[in-house]
Amino acid sequence: MKDLLSKFENKQPEIIFNWKDTETEAEGWTVINSLRGGAAGGGTRMRKGLDMNEVLSLAKTMEVKFSVSGPAIGGAKSGINFDPNDPRKKGVLQRWYKAVSPLLKSYYGTGGDLNVDEIHEVIPMTEECGVWHPQEGVFNGHFKPSEADKINRIGQLRQGVVKVIENPAFSPDVNRKYTVADMITGYGVAEAVRHFYNIYGGDVKGKKAIVQGFGNVGSAAAFYLAEMGAKVVGIIDRDGGLINKEGFTFEEIKQLFLNKDGNKLVADNMIPFEQINAEIWNIGAEIFTPCAASRLVTKEQIDSMIASGLEVISCGANVPFADKEIFFGPIMETTDSKVSLIPDFISNCGMARVFAYFMEKKVSMTDDAIFNDASTIIGNAIQKVHAQNSSKTGISATAFEIALKQLV
Repeated sequence: MKDLLSKFENKQPEIIFNWKDTETEAEGWTVINSLRGGAAGGGTRMRKGLDMNEVLSLAKTMEVKFSVSGPAIGGAKSGINFDPNDPRKKGVLQRWYKAVSPLLKSYYGTGGDLNVDEIHEVIPMTEECGVWHPQEGVFNGHFKPSEADKINRIGQLRQGVVKVIENPAFSPDVNRKYTVADMITGYGVAEAVRHFYNIYGGDVKGKKAIVQGFGNVGSAAAFYLAEMGAKVVGIIDRDGGLINKEGFTFEEIKQLFLNKDGNKLVADNMIPFEQINAEIWNIGAEIFTPCAASRLVTKEQIDSMIASGLEVISCGANVPFADKEIFFGPIMETTDSKVSLIPDFISNCGMARVFAYFMEKKVSMTDDAIFNDASTIIGNAIQKVHAQNSSKTGISATAFEIALKQLV
């Protein structure tokens, strides 16, 4: 696995597209790791301080993710070094998409990512540039459909990603019009935990869980875990968090979800960040879902959770461990050797899978069909790992080996 990994990490990306904005200090990159299958895919993010290496590592992560979610294409990513709170953000994004639109017409598909919204920014801005859909390049480069087929499938994709969830089993409140894109990644993170216990033995019901991050992914993961009967005992977010050693009820978690301010946890009895960060890792939980930013989770935090009974980690964030390596750094490797670590490219592939699902020929557009498809893909990936390694440790190493054999 290590040899395959170093070959994959050290391979030069096929395309690096670099853009400098004429009206601001913004700079952007699209990195296409490979045009496997004729196309590549990966979202667009924006943050101050972002550099090309961050985009490159995320492009490689996407390629591994597609080996699970499909379609069988290369990994890519776009990143813009600019403050997303700057009032000039809209203009920067519009000029960026204009510059990158020839790639989006030909062989690159994109979507929302950190600080860039799929529905309100990516789709309307790419349309302004004559791109039918941000995933059009994947259709043209990989699927090569007839014009009529392309129109049908792009229609399916447009409708599906913004589809409002009507089934109360998948939505915290059907009147609030949550979309598939809002909920699917966190759903996959929770489903990965359920599949893990089904396959490796045990039951998610009654297990205690710690959730890191309460944005789109963390709050949805908490909602679905609580719905399954897991007890969320701790939530840590940017500004603070909550602890309830008995576990919050499903109704309480649902209310916390509905009370969010954008992507922030809001509660009357919030514990300040410094205090919760000192306490939460020792409270005792079998399940941990890191769903905040990349590279936050430290060895000390993991050691504390393992000492307090940790069994399984389901990653909502890409590369959640504070390693400098692109993939399998020392913290991740040590964690994988001690507990069951479901890697990000399996547990958080929900959105990538939704894109792949809607790109197929006519598919069912019900909530059940969309969510169950993502769950099945995640379950199958965990089952494949178990077939090769039935031990509860080394899950990530085995998953990487399975993925990299398809890519290297």
